[in-house]
Amino acid sequence: MRTEANPYKVRVMLVKDKARKKRASPQIKSPDDVYVLLEKDIKQLDRESAHAIYLDSRNKVLGTEMISLGTLNANLIHPRELFKGAILISAASIILVHNHPSGEPAPSEDDIEITKRIVKAGKILGIDVLDHVIIGNGTGKYLSLREYSQKKKENFFDEKS
Repeated sequence: MRTEANPYKVRVMLVKDKARKKRASPQIKSPDDVYVLLEKDIKQLDRESAHAIYLDSRNKVLGTEMISLGTLNANLIHPRELFKGAILISAASIILVHNHPSGEPAPSEDDIEITKRIVKAGKILGIDVLDHVIIGNGTGKYLSLREYSQKKKENFFDEKS
């Protein structure tokens, strides 16, 4: 009896962008570093976008990726899309970044809830979520949800599952 090859077999590959210039990877030490890294990519957008920064075990940048593009005041962020790139690039941790086209980086309830969901998913996968930074377009303002949650005495980044 002859068997055919499995027609459902898939192969997943990570393709490095050849246009990317070789240079030393920056190390992320603070929300300021996150802002400097992504502000130029985000500031001209007229709608919300979500980005991931993938980091190695020393918080050096392995890569960045836009994971979704939303509307003027909303963006759908699903853990599946966020962690797909992290897994493929073997990231030890991630930082989620999104923008508010209004220029005001204050978090909405939805921003807080999705952050909690992403942190829980990261714990399951063994990939730390170090922060969620919200950048206000064109204002130079940004907000670290890690710092915000610590000030509110509700640090959902470090809570036990």
